[in-house]
Amino acid sequence: MPWFPVKKIRKQIKLLLLLLLLTCAAWLTYVHLSLVRQGRALRQRLGYGRDGEKLSGVTDGRGIRAALSTQRAEDSSESREEERVPEGRDPDALFPWGAGRPLSLNLTRQAPSWREEYKGQVNLHVFEDWCGGAVGHLRRNLHFPLFPHTRTTVKKLAVSPKWKNYGLRIFGFIHPARDGDVQFSVASDDNSEFWLSPTESPAGAQLVAFVGKTGSEWTAPGEFTKFSSQVSKPRRLMASRRYYFELLHKQDDRGSDHVEVGWRAFLPGLKFEVIGSAHISLYTDESALKMDHVAHVPQSPASHVGGRLLQEEPRADMLRPDPRDTFFLTPRVEPWSLENVLEPCTYAPTYVVKDFPIARYQGLQFVYLSFVYPNDHTRLTHMETDNKCFYRESPLYLERFGFYKYMKMDREEGEEDEEEEVQRRAFLFLNPDDFLDDEDDGELLDGLEPTEAPGTQGGRRLAAPTEALATPALPTPPALLGRPTPRRSRALSWAARPLPLFWGRAPPPRPAAAAERPPKVYVTRVRPGLRVPPRAPAPLSPHGPPRPPFPGVFLRPRPLPRVQLRARPRPPRARGHRTGGPQAAKLRPPAPAPTTQGSREGQAREPELTAPTTDSNYSSEAQPVTSFLSLSQVSRPQLPGENEDDEEGAQGEEAALEDSEEKAGPVRGRWREDAINWQRTFSVGSVDFEMLRSDWNDLRCNVSGNLQLQEAEAVDVVAQYMERLNARHGGRYALLRIVNVEKRRDSARGSRFLLELELQERGGRRLRLSEYVFLRLPRAHASDTDGDGESPEPAPAVSPAASAHPDGRPELCRPLRLAWRQDVMVHFIVPVKNQARWVVQFLADMAALHVRTGDSRFSVILVDFESEDMDVERALRAAPLPRYQYLRRTGNFERSAGLQAGVAAVEDASSIVFLCDLHIHFPPSILDGIRKHCVEGKLAFAPVVMRLGCGSSPGDPHGYWEVNGFGLFGIYKSDFDRIGGMNTEEFRDQWGGEDWELLDRVLQAGLEVERLRVRNFYHHFHSKRGMWGVRSRKAARKEAP
Repeated sequence: MPWFPVKKIRKQIKLLLLLLLLTCAAWLTYVHLSLVRQGRALRQRLGYGRDGEKLSGVTDGRGIRAALSTQRAEDSSESREEERVPEGRDPDALFPWGAGRPLSLNLTRQAPSWREEYKGQVNLHVFEDWCGGAVGHLRRNLHFPLFPHTRTTVKKLAVSPKWKNYGLRIFGFIHPARDGDVQFSVASDDNSEFWLSPTESPAGAQLVAFVGKTGSEWTAPGEFTKFSSQVSKPRRLMASRRYYFELLHKQDDRGSDHVEVGWRAFLPGLKFEVIGSAHISLYTDESALKMDHVAHVPQSPASHVGGRLLQEEPRADMLRPDPRDTFFLTPRVEPWSLENVLEPCTYAPTYVVKDFPIARYQGLQFVYLSFVYPNDHTRLTHMETDNKCFYRESPLYLERFGFYKYMKMDREEGEEDEEEEVQRRAFLFLNPDDFLDDEDDGELLDGLEPTEAPGTQGGRRLAAPTEALATPALPTPPALLGRPTPRRSRALSWAARPLPLFWGRAPPPRPAAAAERPPKVYVTRVRPGLRVPPRAPAPLSPHGPPRPPFPGVFLRPRPLPRVQLRARPRPPRARGHRTGGPQAAKLRPPAPAPTTQGSREGQAREPELTAPTTDSNYSSEAQPVTSFLSLSQVSRPQLPGENEDDEEGAQGEEAALEDSEEKAGPVRGRWREDAINWQRTFSVGSVDFEMLRSDWNDLRCNVSGNLQLQEAEAVDVVAQYMERLNARHGGRYALLRIVNVEKRRDSARGSRFLLELELQERGGRRLRLSEYVFLRLPRAHASDTDGDGESPEPAPAVSPAASAHPDGRPELCRPLRLAWRQDVMVHFIVPVKNQARWVVQFLADMAALHVRTGDSRFSVILVDFESEDMDVERALRAAPLPRYQYLRRTGNFERSAGLQAGVAAVEDASSIVFLCDLHIHFPPSILDGIRKHCVEGKLAFAPVVMRLGCGSSPGDPHGYWEVNGFGLFGIYKSDFDRIGGMNTEEFRDQWGGEDWELLDRVLQAGLEVERLRVRNFYHHFHSKRGMWGVRSRKAARKEAP
């Protein structure tokens, strides 16, 4: 065995470990240098910089990190794929600074050259017609910060335009008067932020003072110390240097708009003074630049922080992922392989109105909607808080009664008897304790007379929820004195049947024992001689007519006080003579035990029941009462002739009564809180409101989505088609999922379906099937035309069960001349005038569409009416579009003429022209959707766009579907020329209505108009100020001689 120096190794173990560590360090250094040469480097996972100091960041109120002026840029050797995406942004979005907006510039680190003539004013950018009061709302504006509505200057940092729904961005340089520590403060209505850089570089701007973050905070003008966030910490400034600043302000539609910035030396007792023109200067001169020139606009941390609110879940269901959004990227099954799957059949629906005379603008009534499966979530459920037009009930009904009619309350044991007792005593004067025995009032009251229970009261029938329940018996004319009548103890024995409740629910069913009671009731009558005449005669005594013997009882009830149903009830004041009071108790003989507490509570809880009463002039009258009225409130009416002595006496008696009650101790309160049954349950059935909708074009509801197709019907059609497909190709395809099924119904001849299925080929490749099929009703083909384009005659409706097929199902066939082309060219035609920021936005969206879809078979045609705010042709040339055309026209803006000129520039008659607007946000699937729903000679496409509200964006859509507008219209150029094109004669100097007039002629030409709500298809909210060359009043007055 060879000798091994174990003892020496033990002695030199420390040196050996040190040598091992040095070897590892040398190896790691070599690896690092090798990676650096290859363009990569070992990244440090610790949060420390090169100099060993920990990196820190400026954080605003929402916890979003802003860029530091002292933070160094990453090494150029590091990979660009590992660059951090700013928080609040979508890392997968094509345009990280907003949906469809162009790539934002990097933070401006080098300020432009400064001139002495820049002093005395600063740059002001205005973003008009944008709702919300928070600065975060301004950052969500589609054009912030590069494309404002107006560029101008201001001479001091105190601005008040006296306008609404706007945002301001004021930026420039501050020139301190002397060296020293300075404090800044900002005041505004509504929110504002003041950013200051320690240098002249915009990239180093830091948030130093602000007013609010939510939009609800505001200050009065000059109120610089309302919030602690308004005042900044002391900043060391030097008079020999200039400092970049940025002031952001957001104003909503309320309050006195203003924003001002003050400063003061950091000394005790000094007040803030507004920064004037002597200490400010421009960032750059923008007077000679057009609106599409944005390279000079500074990019600072204030421009990019909090561009969109972070949300865990989207508010609108339409924003959730759906296979329809990206299904166009799946390779399509070749159409030639599907030609012989189904038998060909003639397609001539009966709802086509070819050569039918249509009055002007009446084509809307001949447009029908299609059914969709599965649910595409185009129903604006997040907007139904303010608009419930989806439901059939009127908004007034829903506001008052809600949806309780769809609920059946469950009843507990013993609850029926209690509710029946409550209903029996619901009227104001139906308490047995409030009436005397018959033997003691023989001279005053008539006997009890049995009467039938009539269904009318005062000539008006009382409505009952169900016919099985009868209304209570009501008083009839007085009986004859000599007629014998049965006697009853106490005054009343009311109807056994329950009273109807006017709250949208029927009363509880009667028990079996109660159902056998006779329908006769006994009503207490008042002698005709005791009625008070309409006009009181002369007083019989100095104190007026004698008081009734029992004030407040059934004989002469006090008129009910007027009660506001929505007002909060007030406790009634105690009266001198009250029913059940001490004086009334002396005149009343001993009575049996009083009513139970539960009955009185039930009487106080019943709302708005109709009571048959007797007043001064009529024997019976219905008066509404509420749950907070008790019998103690009803006392003697104020009769004519009473003088002030009675009032003084009543006040004295009232005061004496209150004193006696105070001496007797706390009185049991008559006011009780409403009882809440937290254990109440109910039964409800499944209600499908979609089944109540029809396929006619509903122009009244703008929040409802596409009609929903029944799952059973969609699955049945798909199963029939897959059976034929596999029979044709020998089981080559397997169905993975149903992506989309669209149905257009024709009750006379059948239904047209667009099937979009995801299939898996036998080799493993996934394919897309998108074809039109026709489910023809039995014997419907007998009245079809031969396909030469003639109008079909109406055919009688045939039941699907009466089919000639052995299985009893309608026939599935392939409609002739109803196949869409995937490779057809689509031309977007847009007329423009003085819309620089929207033109740039539109071109950026089209470029994004080209990149995301990889589709180059579309073209953009801009018709420019002498725009002055930008060079449209140069911007079109610079945009990365596959094809484009620029047309220039002179004169005023005319939409009809512009669209007609754009269509005339298209040479290929077999291509699709899409009449478009400038303020549209397109989903990635828009090209595929236009091609699928446009068939030459058969179909035209009018997608429904969602019109966004003020302050809304595609990421947080709030608005409504434009159900009345047909301005976005796709049609083959050959069909467009065949109907005569746009009406340029009648709509020369105006627009609005030209789309409806075009729709009339399209329908008369025998084309179907496909009408669908498209997911994520938005019309941006925009300002109309400055559009189409309209001048403001102030500018017009200046130009006037």
